[in-house]
Amino acid sequence: MPLSDQLIAILVCPACKGDLEYDRLNEKLTCRACMLRYRVEEDIPVMLVDKAERLDEAKPAPGGGTAG
Repeated sequence: MPLSDQLIAILVCPACKGDLEYDRLNEKLTCRACMLRYRVEEDIPVMLVDKAERLDEAKPAPGGGTAG
């Protein structure tokens, strides 16, 4: 069962208190301001900064080389 819209509306990033985007398919909450992603386990958001996944803004080019 995915998170309810009412719960999503009141949840904020624990690091910066910013808005979160909910990815229903992957069950993750993302803070674009902090570049952190929080997982949802058994319909419970794991809102711990030290357990969050850091998003990489710049991903390496395929093959390990630099693009250009």
